[in-house]
Amino acid sequence: MKFYNREKELLKFNEVLQQSRKEAKMTVLMGRRRIGKTELSLRCGDTTVLYFFVGKKTEALLCQDFVSEIQRKLEVPIMGPPKSFSDVFSFLLQLSESRPFTLIIDEFQNFLKVNPAVFSDIQRDWDLHKGKSRLNLIISGSVFTLMKRIFEDYEEPLFGRANEMMTLQPFTTDVLKQILNDFNPDYTPEDLLALYGITGGVPWYVSLLLDKGKTRKEDMLAALTEENSPFINEGKNILIEEFGTDYVTYFSILTCIANGMKTRQEIENELGYNNIGSYLVKLENYYKIIKKSLPIFAPQNSKKVRYVLSDSFLIFWFRFFYKYQALVENRALKALADIVRRDYDSVSGQMMERYFMQKFEEKGRYIVGKWWDRKGESEIDLIVVDPIGKEAWIYELKKQDYRYREALLQAKVDKVLEQTSELRKMKIHLGSLSLKDM
Repeated sequence: MKFYNREKELLKFNEVLQQSRKEAKMTVLMGRRRIGKTELSLRCGDTTVLYFFVGKKTEALLCQDFVSEIQRKLEVPIMGPPKSFSDVFSFLLQLSESRPFTLIIDEFQNFLKVNPAVFSDIQRDWDLHKGKSRLNLIISGSVFTLMKRIFEDYEEPLFGRANEMMTLQPFTTDVLKQILNDFNPDYTPEDLLALYGITGGVPWYVSLLLDKGKTRKEDMLAALTEENSPFINEGKNILIEEFGTDYVTYFSILTCIANGMKTRQEIENELGYNNIGSYLVKLENYYKIIKKSLPIFAPQNSKKVRYVLSDSFLIFWFRFFYKYQALVENRALKALADIVRRDYDSVSGQMMERYFMQKFEEKGRYIVGKWWDRKGESEIDLIVVDPIGKEAWIYELKKQDYRYREALLQAKVDKVLEQTSELRKMKIHLGSLSLKDM
């Protein structure tokens, strides 16, 4: 798959590259696995780029790899094998004083397991040489919690050292449509919804499907459970390093949320736990894997809290692969494929709702949300508010637009207006959105 989007990030990379020709600059690029950090970094715009991957090896073996890359790209002699990464880094900082270049250090958080002292060494060498150095340093990592800690915890050595902090996001809805159209100009809205629901716009997942010609909903769903499908263990691969040995409890909570249990009480009842509050707080505030959702314009202390998964792909993975892990472990993939086909519709409605919410949020002009009453008996799928123009669009979401009934929506709107004074001040428009509007 060709390279799509990322214009803003590439513009920023080019800007920092030019600045680094006067004084060394450090850019930190974060984002979940498979989001395209490496590909983007390699397109930084420099003519000379060193790429260091921090694998889970000893520091000595890593240094051997790094020296080989230096000799291959820069063709400079290095006297004797370096004893530490500090030796390599200090050498490159001083070399760039007369010969500017870009250094990419990928999966940087792995230094925590290799040698945590590396961070202090980098701080010392950076502070000592950056004024004269002309190194364009790009540091990337996929374990979000560790990268945030390394660069944003004021007690850590590298706190405040980065000139730019960038978090790479999945493809926007418009870009995802463009990509699917490039691969299949005759795609249907169902095909687009399936691509969005399965991949969440994550480039690697999109490429896995489309590069193999899986451009139709049925083919995409079938690809998930093929023999040796990388989707099968992907959720576990992403999250176990984040959660460590406590992953079972976190996975159980996330499975409940993926299966439509939205409140703390519903999750506790399902799991038989008395108190999951601390886990929910960490999932929301530390790991950033779930989001706390409130009815639009509800106060932050409202008791109408619901929880949703932040990552669309993980909804799909927990709903099918983790929930039916016994089938996965026994390689009963044909049975799992039948379940995916059977139950897909129970997920696709939720994915369509996420799609439209994201589509309006991407415009950067609206307050976007939902509304529900305390008992959960009355609910509005989507409310889009223009705070400047004082207008609000209230939508019912139906896959087929013929199922929309304005009178039923109006009855719900009457309730929300009774309880939401902010909306009473606005011009209200009612309508529906369906697959054909995607």
